[in-house]
Amino acid sequence: MARAALSPLSILLSVLFLFSVNVFAISAVLGIDLGTEYIKAALVKPGIPLEIVLTKDSRRKETSAVAFKPSHNGPKAGAYPERAYGSDAMALAPRYPGDVFPNLKALLGLPADSAEVREYVARHPALQAEANKIRGTTAFKSPGAFIPEEEAWTVEELLAMELQGIRANAEALTGPAGSVRSVVITIPPFYTIEEKRAVELAADLAGFRVLSLISDGLAVGLNYATSRQFPNINEGGKPEHHMIFDMGAGSTKATVLKFQSRTVKDVGKYNKTIQEVQVLGSGWDRTLGGDALNSLIVDDMVAQFVESPKAKKATVAAESVKAHGRAIAKLTKDAERVRHVLSANQNTQASFEGLYDDVDFRYKITRADFEEMAAAHADRVGVAIQNALTAAGLEIKDLDSVILHGGASRTPFVQRELEKVLGSADKIRTNVNSDEAAVFGAGFRAAELSPSFRVKEIRISEAAAYPAGIRWKTDEGKPKHQRLWTAASHLGAPAKEVTFSNKEDFSVEFYQLVGSVEADVKTLTTKNLTASVAELIEKHKCEKGDIRLKVGVRLVNENGEVDVTKASVECEAEEPEKEGIIDGVKNLFGFGKKDQQPLKDDEESSEAADSSSKATASSATSSVSSSSSASSASASANAVKKTQLIVIPVQFTLEKSGIPQIPKEDLLALKDRIKAFEASDRARRLREETLNKLESFTYKVRDLIENEAFIGASTEEERATLEKKNSEASDWLYGDGADATRDELKSRLKALRDIVDPVQVRIEEASKRPELVKGLKEALNNTKTFVADLKQKIAEHEAFQSSQIAASASTASTNTETSTVTAAPSADFADLEDEETSTTTTTTTKTLAMEDLEKERGPVPPLYALDDLKESEDLFESISVWLEEKLAAQEKLGVTDDPVLLTKDLASRREQLDKAGMDLAMKGVRNFEKKNNNNKGDSSKPKKSSKPKSTKGGPKAPKKIKIEPGKNGKMPSQEEIDEMLKNFMAEEAASGDNAEQQQQQQQEQQKEQEQKAEAPTEEEAPRQHEEL
Repeated sequence: MARAALSPLSILLSVLFLFSVNVFAISAVLGIDLGTEYIKAALVKPGIPLEIVLTKDSRRKETSAVAFKPSHNGPKAGAYPERAYGSDAMALAPRYPGDVFPNLKALLGLPADSAEVREYVARHPALQAEANKIRGTTAFKSPGAFIPEEEAWTVEELLAMELQGIRANAEALTGPAGSVRSVVITIPPFYTIEEKRAVELAADLAGFRVLSLISDGLAVGLNYATSRQFPNINEGGKPEHHMIFDMGAGSTKATVLKFQSRTVKDVGKYNKTIQEVQVLGSGWDRTLGGDALNSLIVDDMVAQFVESPKAKKATVAAESVKAHGRAIAKLTKDAERVRHVLSANQNTQASFEGLYDDVDFRYKITRADFEEMAAAHADRVGVAIQNALTAAGLEIKDLDSVILHGGASRTPFVQRELEKVLGSADKIRTNVNSDEAAVFGAGFRAAELSPSFRVKEIRISEAAAYPAGIRWKTDEGKPKHQRLWTAASHLGAPAKEVTFSNKEDFSVEFYQLVGSVEADVKTLTTKNLTASVAELIEKHKCEKGDIRLKVGVRLVNENGEVDVTKASVECEAEEPEKEGIIDGVKNLFGFGKKDQQPLKDDEESSEAADSSSKATASSATSSVSSSSSASSASASANAVKKTQLIVIPVQFTLEKSGIPQIPKEDLLALKDRIKAFEASDRARRLREETLNKLESFTYKVRDLIENEAFIGASTEEERATLEKKNSEASDWLYGDGADATRDELKSRLKALRDIVDPVQVRIEEASKRPELVKGLKEALNNTKTFVADLKQKIAEHEAFQSSQIAASASTASTNTETSTVTAAPSADFADLEDEETSTTTTTTTKTLAMEDLEKERGPVPPLYALDDLKESEDLFESISVWLEEKLAAQEKLGVTDDPVLLTKDLASRREQLDKAGMDLAMKGVRNFEKKNNNNKGDSSKPKKSSKPKSTKGGPKAPKKIKIEPGKNGKMPSQEEIDEMLKNFMAEEAASGDNAEQQQQQQQEQQKEQEQKAEAPTEEEAPRQHEEL
């Protein structure tokens, strides 16, 4: 059978479905503050607005470090060691200093021989750094965790592992089905294109999709703007200028920002006000930060240690200590703690046991000594501020405030230096979270770029930070150079158009000016320029000297990369103007072009005479003359030439240059290696879980063997086998089992469970079975009684109905005989109403009891039919037979035999009975409400009456029976439901009698008033008698 073709609507719906799935898949976004010492993340998800992602230790920031824990059996080929992240990784540094990699941010995108890399290696002497074979950037060996043949791990791979840990924590926050892929990452403003590419590569290896990169200062400013409203420049407001001073662990940055609001067009005729945050300029010091200050303390520790008496006795040299990985790792860890303590105290100390050559050391330092060591670093604080002001073209007096960010900015001498540079402390502000403002700004930016969220509209403008331009050679080989952007140029600005005079295919190098070095970033190569120029010359007769190549270029807002928007060659050439259809019609009817010669007076009069004399000419002649005139006009028009701009698009390639990019095959290999590492970690976690289960189960078995209940439910043979296998498993665990695979551990655990589980099932079944059997029997008895009562009531009601039908039949025959001899009432009394018989009765009546109602009206009408009871009867029969058979089989078994009457089967049968009873009860309630509604509908029909009767409060709403679970959580029994129905009917009858009594009383009162009005008074009675 041929498959039907999909309609366009079906295809469209399928596309929309796939798109919606993708949108939901990326609904959660992440903002990451990539710091030198710490990494922080903020998650944005529907229902979770900007929440900090906690670490597994419930900390709000994760230490930027990853470690490979060597195996106690040594590295093996093809095996991956255990990984540790954050504080767990730093805890391993004193033991495995060559396998712990902290503060990798400073190495991203830098050649292995750069000054920053050499300084990093000097601070971590145990690390084995080398140049990557493809990129030439830094890579590290891990001698304790991998064999020597294992390829070195690049900085991007190590950072990707840290980001994977952050992603795992974020997905744990989103929930079991959560997935986090989209991310915005903060970077320093001094990052070059190569460093930005390294961050993007690490994120790609970690499985992230980078929505955008954002500078630290702009992220803080964005967070600052989310809760504030700035002056509107359209209303004459003056923009605010604030500086973000950020001193972290690795560097110091100062960013000048301009904050303002603006009124722009919205949808339709409406306007809206938006906030704007623009980067005007930045200044920085790449090496001034907490790490540099820690290094000063480490150097002082080494100097004091070498001068100590014990070290002198052991002839310890400072160079030997600095080259010792474990000693430096211990000193570095305590140096940071000492610096933090000195920010709040005047002095502190640290002790080291067996620091070097088993020599103990106790270190003491005061705040004054520390500030004296850091005097040269303090002078560098003002340089970053001044450079930022110079780049922005502002002065200190133009700043509204200086906002502090970063942990090192809280150092006392840093704040004093800021006051000195700014002239006072009046402009210094701490009105943002100095640790989390940047990550909140990044999270807000991620939500803004994601289609899943709608946030306050804040338009940001990032600065390029570095000048950039192009280099190329002319057709004659002459080098050319042109600067296109300055350091203050904004990313994402409209494209610039660059004109080239080259006529043959060539290449253009885009560069970024870093210091005094023009670092290449991209290469533009034309592909069909030569052919396009030849086409302009041959086909369009363009002059070769007039041909120009025009290229549109811009800086991408997301990462500052160069983007080429267009490339085309063009020239102006004379082209014959082609006549269109409209022009031909105009010429046909005499509405020619403006350059057409006008007719003379004599020609006009002669033409008029000819037209009047030839008015009767044939239509064929006129059509021929018209076509000939049109053709002549067209010929004259085609002869006119007009100058036009001829544009031909030029094909080109735009490739990244500078540091070599990783080929696609090698990139896939890197991803596969990281995935293999992940799989190894997952397998290790599962193995450790199985190992823990087996170990804990061996201890449990020891207790079970001595347990009385276990002994009573098991045989001697089972206990002996269990004890033997448990002893073997315990001995194996602490011997060969230490390195056993997960499958071997599961096999050992299964062997023990196969003996223990059946015995525990017997114990559990024996303890729960009696109560469940008792409950099931009670339910069966209740069902039997309930069904029998319903059948009896149905039979009684049917008998009553039969008697009523017989009585009504006899009454009907009597009424028929009487009606034949009774005369019809006279029409003279047709307008008179019969008085209601109720008026002659007494006004005080007694409510009838339920027994009297049953005698008068018969038994309560049944709410069920016999067919409704069939399901409950069948279920009762089947469960009764099953229970009788199972009980008989169970009584034949011993306490050590596996049971045949299981608690789960008993509970299942009880649930079936309860459900059937509840369904039957609810069916009765529905039948009752249906019958009650029908009676209400019949009684609500209007009756003829001479006088309208008013009732107070209006008509009452019909009552309903509401069945709800009791306090014990169970639904009411059938007896309780029957009692509720009886009470409900009695209340209905009583309310009806009360209504009749009230109506009788009102009618009697009304008649009494009428009689009083008609009866004569005592004075009028004699007068009326005399008149009579």
